[in-house]
Amino acid sequence: MVRRNTLEWSPGFSLQVHITMNAPAQIQALLAETPHGPAPTRLREIPYNYTSFSDREIVIRLLGEESWTLLDALRGARQTGRSARMLYEVLGDIWAVRRNPYLQDDMLDNPKRRQELIDALHHRLAEVDKRRLTVDAVGEESKIRSANVEKLLRAASKAVADFGEEFRQVYDLRKRTNKVLGRYTDKHNICFDGMKRISHVTDATDWRVEYPFVVLTPDTEDEMAGLVKGCIELGLTIIPRGGGTGYTGGAIPLTPMSAVINTEKLLNLGAVEMKVLPGLDREYATIYSGAGVITNKVSEAAEKAGFVFAVDPTSAHASCIGGNIAMNAGGKKAVLWGTALDNLASWRMVDPNGDWLEVTRIEHNLSKIHDAPVAKFKLEWTHPNARGEAKGEPFKTEMLEIAGRKFRKEGLGKDVTDKFLSGLPGIQKEGCDGLITSRSARSRSSSAAWAMMVDSMSGTRAMRRALAQASCWLVFASHSYGHMPPVRTMVLSAITSQLTLSGHPVHLSPLSSTNTLHDPGVPASRSAIIAAICAASITPPPLHQQSADCRTWPSA
Repeated sequence: MVRRNTLEWSPGFSLQVHITMNAPAQIQALLAETPHGPAPTRLREIPYNYTSFSDREIVIRLLGEESWTLLDALRGARQTGRSARMLYEVLGDIWAVRRNPYLQDDMLDNPKRRQELIDALHHRLAEVDKRRLTVDAVGEESKIRSANVEKLLRAASKAVADFGEEFRQVYDLRKRTNKVLGRYTDKHNICFDGMKRISHVTDATDWRVEYPFVVLTPDTEDEMAGLVKGCIELGLTIIPRGGGTGYTGGAIPLTPMSAVINTEKLLNLGAVEMKVLPGLDREYATIYSGAGVITNKVSEAAEKAGFVFAVDPTSAHASCIGGNIAMNAGGKKAVLWGTALDNLASWRMVDPNGDWLEVTRIEHNLSKIHDAPVAKFKLEWTHPNARGEAKGEPFKTEMLEIAGRKFRKEGLGKDVTDKFLSGLPGIQKEGCDGLITSRSARSRSSSAAWAMMVDSMSGTRAMRRALAQASCWLVFASHSYGHMPPVRTMVLSAITSQLTLSGHPVHLSPLSSTNTLHDPGVPASRSAIIAAICAASITPPPLHQQSADCRTWPSA
């Protein structure tokens, strides 16, 4: 049914709006739209279907592909269409309950109401069968149609019986789940309610396939391994989830018998500590965090201590550290300091067997991993312990040595086609080989900055603009191990050569973080370049002439 409205915008102009109502469609109208068969359009005759699934997809899910073929063949032989409408009403009722966790909970809590619904479904099917016996009793063609309808009714009756049995199975499995997983976490962390299941059915893709059976929200990292063991015992597919900001569908359940383990309560965040990393001979800044810590929180903690946290994906305000590792996240700073993989000192995870796995980087090259001839990782497995018990000794240890060049294709910051990464656990696997629970990462020093210094005689307007633009690119915190990154060095060389050829010789000077304008709103490295410009009697351009990266500078 289509209602046409006309909205007047202005004299002489109008907009016609066609509003499609969700009302029963006339079969003749549907057939007129598909003269060459039903395939070109997505027919939607099943009532109460407010999902993106077409009639074909729903029929195949509930009755099987053969039933859809029979329905297609019977569509052109309809007389009144009443039997088809009653059959579709049965499928619509089943589908509406299956796709609405709140209705499922209501049916589980009210056995009498549930039985009334199932009885009503059987009654409709009986009415269809009654019409089949009376209307299709005469003629060879009618007998063939009657046989096809009988097959459909058998499939629909089985679907109704399965629908009723599902509630008993769900009730029993929920009871068993509480008992098994209650050994490892509190009961309030085992969630079957509609709100939790709906909020964990999709991620940033907004792609919905199946609702999870249960959502687990452990309070501490120590509970994770036991929960994985329990889910394996229950036969549930495990879906790890952090902030749910991924665009690859890694947190989306694809089976109704799935358990989503939400890590957002794993919020332990340590202070920046100076530690000697395994295989090195001097201290380096590191920070420890749980898998549920928001990325921005780690960045703020590092900045407060005078350091820079290198991983900054676009979703840093909502994504979690566990997801950053599982996705090997990068961001704007990845060009300078690499992705999560380049900055990890160690991480802890639960493997697919439910055992603890701790991965530690040995002899870290303090740079991008592909620059290292060999990247070494120590892998240690331990069995999960019950609540309150001390951590046991590793039952298995392995040393993994991988050529650095194998982690990336030449010229790529991250090779998204390589999920295996030479067998390195956890990284870039999107939760497919275990659940990240915590990690220790390096923090970059921001105590020194490199700036371009210009001779005092070069104060032309063109030179001021060149300097301001160059500083937007070149003012980055230097590596604490004392050299400019290769990419920035090439940019620097190109700009200094251009300025020298134009008659404005320049030289580099390392600037101390104390050489600032003492403006708390300006980062130390920006303050350093402002101080350098002032020392050279050169004024930055006005705000409207500056690039977006320079908007923290004061106006001239």
